Amino acid sequence: MTFDDLDTPCILVDAKRADSNLTKAQTYADKQGLKLRPHIKTHKLPLFAKRQLELGAVGITCQKLGEAEVMAGAGIPDILISYNIVGDAKLARLKKLHDRLTVTVCADHEAHIQGYADAFTDADHPLPVLVECDTGSQRCGVQSPEDALALAQRVAAAPGLRFDGLITYPPRGLVGVNDWFERAKHMLCQAGLPPRTLSNGGSPDLYHAHTVTHATEHRPGTYIYLDRMQVGYGLGTLSDCALTVLATVVSAPTADRFILDAGSKALTSDLCDAPGFGHIIEHPDAVIAVLNEEHGIVDASRCKSRVTIGDKIRIIPNHVCPVSNLFDSVHLIDGDALVETIIVAARGQVT
Repeated sequence: MTFDDLDTPCILVDAKRADSNLTKAQTYADKQGLKLRPHIKTHKLPLFAKRQLELGAVGITCQKLGEAEVMAGAGIPDILISYNIVGDAKLARLKKLHDRLTVTVCADHEAHIQGYADAFTDADHPLPVLVECDTGSQRCGVQSPEDALALAQRVAAAPGLRFDGLITYPPRGLVGVNDWFERAKHMLCQAGLPPRTLSNGGSPDLYHAHTVTHATEHRPGTYIYLDRMQVGYGLGTLSDCALTVLATVVSAPTADRFILDAGSKALTSDLCDAPGFGHIIEHPDAVIAVLNEEHGIVDASRCKSRVTIGDKIRIIPNHVCPVSNLFDSVHLIDGDALVETIIVAARGQVT
């Protein structure tokens, strides 16, 4: 059976290409003496999480509790949840995870620490906590090394918690991250709280992660599949992209326009530096100009060849992570051959 036999739209994953991307990154991290803790938000598959561990990753990263629960159920033993956990319902779920495996959380405010401290009181089995730092991306995180120290002291003072270090989602280019970590680490050591972990992240600057010399681990996610956005950042080339959306031409109303059965419910509406909403492998000069919910409207005015209704084409998405969360299953392929169809186990796990 080949992937041309599949109904569309659907996801194809070139398993060898994905494994090559994983192996390249782990080899780089090993050479640099840097721990790798991959983010599973891109693939959401226990199969690939286990492969990442086999290659040498120290654990995985999840963004939400639901993802962590799925991965724990699949036997993953060490999980970092890189998201502030708020509310009694989520803390109860976290406690169940903490009873089963090694789970680390983050915090950037006293309210988070108070919630953790109220829920976790066993000094013999403390919950590891990383203080999240805004090193320039202007998302979550304390705003200064002084603030990081103050929160670390709050964590250390709670009997059921353990201060493990710092975590950041860095700005593009990693500008200022090493200096931030250096100042914070110095202050923590002076206060008797040496950090075990200084966790950096992101795929765009993955192969420059060694320049943040104070980081002990890196958390890439998209590197397994890549996408047009990452290609634009220089992480790889279109030929390195492992995931494509298989779609069918359902209409060709004019010579310059054809319509795909993949719209915003199959392709992300995120934009990147390249034009349109995805790269069509079979027609690289075409531009997916408009996405309706179920229609991808393609400008074919520059195409060198015409399409026929019923043609199947492969699309490299602009941003692959949201696309993984749109489908119940993915089809692993080897060349044109269909190897296996697997359920996206952590799909929809956004709580």
